[in-house]
Amino acid sequence: MERGRWVALLVITALLLAACGQARDSGGAAGEATTAPTGTATGGGQAAASCDEPSTGVSDDAVVIGGIYPLSGPASAYGAIPVGLRAYIDYLNEEVGGAPGGFEGRRIEYVLEDDSYSPPETVEAARKLVEQDQVFAIYQSLGTPPSAAIWEYMNQQEVPQIVATGATMFGLNVEEFPWTMSWQPNYVSEARVYAQYLQDNRPEAKVAVLFQNDDYGMDYLKGFEEAIEGSDIEIVARQSYETTDPTIDSQMTNLARSDADTFFNISTPSFAAKAMAFDAQRDWDVLHLLNSVSNSLTTVGAVGFEPLQGMVTALYLKDPADPQFEDDEDLQRYLEKMELYAPDADPSNAYHFYGWAVGDSLAKIMERTECPTREAFMEAARSLDDVTADMFLPGVSMTTDGAEDGFPLEAMAVGVLEGDQWVMEGDVVDTREVFGPVSEATE
Repeated sequence: MERGRWVALLVITALLLAACGQARDSGGAAGEATTAPTGTATGGGQAAASCDEPSTGVSDDAVVIGGIYPLSGPASAYGAIPVGLRAYIDYLNEEVGGAPGGFEGRRIEYVLEDDSYSPPETVEAARKLVEQDQVFAIYQSLGTPPSAAIWEYMNQQEVPQIVATGATMFGLNVEEFPWTMSWQPNYVSEARVYAQYLQDNRPEAKVAVLFQNDDYGMDYLKGFEEAIEGSDIEIVARQSYETTDPTIDSQMTNLARSDADTFFNISTPSFAAKAMAFDAQRDWDVLHLLNSVSNSLTTVGAVGFEPLQGMVTALYLKDPADPQFEDDEDLQRYLEKMELYAPDADPSNAYHFYGWAVGDSLAKIMERTECPTREAFMEAARSLDDVTADMFLPGVSMTTDGAEDGFPLEAMAVGVLEGDQWVMEGDVVDTREVFGPVSEATE
């Protein structure tokens, strides 16, 4: 009888260990199908079993994070972003003790891939990061077309993907794509800010629009069209461009021939600079609205500040060039650590302090991650409650609510170009409170 009880106990123990092993395997080795993260799509509770074993990409002393940026190609200006992000990660590793929260001080290893802003190259980069480098997450794939090219793959693999784009598609499909989430303010909300600015300052504006012919450009355009409905503001000319176009001279010439008194520049940095140069050189008498993805003063300064005075953009980060933040603690830390960890980088470059803000946001999500699993990380990312981060303007914070709110940042301020810097006009506006939530109708 005694021997029979021991045999039975051994059998039960073996079955339990086998079951636990299967649960750990489902944590996400590359290429294996697993269940969706409990609570990620719905904002509900997280399954306790997900904390039994760290996910792929987490070892005893490190967590591997991947990134995909256009270090070359038509959007290479954005290659400055990971400079700031890497500087923050170095600061975290060397001075703070590594990754916070459930990652328990593990060093962050950052693996960066270049996709040249080309979706086919983004696919190759994502497969390398997930299947060869075995990353825990891809924290920032930049651009709407590149990020869209891999989000089905990332969700099939159940690997977190935080995108560097404000396209609404990444915040409106939480249930279908629970592993993908945006970070920066969405383009529809930003377009609403410009529409409101015109209604307050130029209520009968006639607007000419240049936009990139993809989901990024269409998001801004549709958001703007929706926001001016019922007003006396009118779009009198539209011109699109492809990222492969060598110039936009013909588009800008056509827009200038319209009777527009306002120009909405919806373009990435290299094309935005060409549009600004056209405005400056032709002395086009319009109010110039520049989308935030191209408002780096480095980009504007390359064209020349003087002929672009009064240009308007949307802001959500502190600018090191703004005197009002001269004694700001966050800004001082940024300047000090950039000098230490990225001494050759220009701290006034907007893409560098964007990268720093992205890095601190990663740390804030990790602080709220209960254990080093992909499920727990996404649960934390989808349950942010008024969380601030370094370089955010006062009044800007991250808030998400499961499937109900997939857009962490939706507060912005209007900035006007005065001299060689953006000057805030008015207060930070939470677009959710003023305009309501972004609906699928705007997608």
